[in-house]
Amino acid sequence: MKRQRLTREQSKDQTRERLLDAAQATFMKKGFVAASVEDIAAAAGYTRGAFYSNFRSKTELFLELLRRDHEAMQAGLHAIFESAASREEMEARVLRYYSSLHRENKCFLLWVEAKLLAVRDGRFRLRFNAFMHEKIEQLSAYVREFSERVGTPMSMPPEQLAIGLMGLCDGVQFFYTVDPQNVPSEMAETVLAGFFARVVFGRDA
Repeated sequence: MKRQRLTREQSKDQTRERLLDAAQATFMKKGFVAASVEDIAAAAGYTRGAFYSNFRSKTELFLELLRRDHEAMQAGLHAIFESAASREEMEARVLRYYSSLHRENKCFLLWVEAKLLAVRDGRFRLRFNAFMHEKIEQLSAYVREFSERVGTPMSMPPEQLAIGLMGLCDGVQFFYTVDPQNVPSEMAETVLAGFFARVVFGRDA
């Protein structure tokens, strides 16, 4: 069977995705600072020139990686609200989504690196903070929609709930990642379920 030839745009998109995938693997292994443009290009099977024809800098590629992961997470959140459901089903969908994040979020270390870089690099901090504000706004909108769908009054403003939720998930995943023997998956899920039951769902248990 004859292979279909890619258009120029398809070829460029393919190159870009391969560079992103290679960068993700390289950053996870070596860290953002230690990884070079040459490392990324070589891992993707391209030249330094191919890298710069797709990204202006390593920092721009890093932010694109974070955005790609964020969009994947947003798709998961959006699926919770796609169809009408009872309060019980909505709560179950939320719990399924968040209770599995600590196991399925393969880009967690990238977000840790980004936060450290934002502390140390003022220019990166401006771009990263703008991105984080966008994430908080989007999650706040989902919190507000969840409250309206199930009829549960919010215990605090949605923006505060969103920040608390993000902080909790990051903290639980950190413990699970660095010390899974003492903070196994079951414990992580119990902590998240307890938070949702009391703070988000408005129940005592």
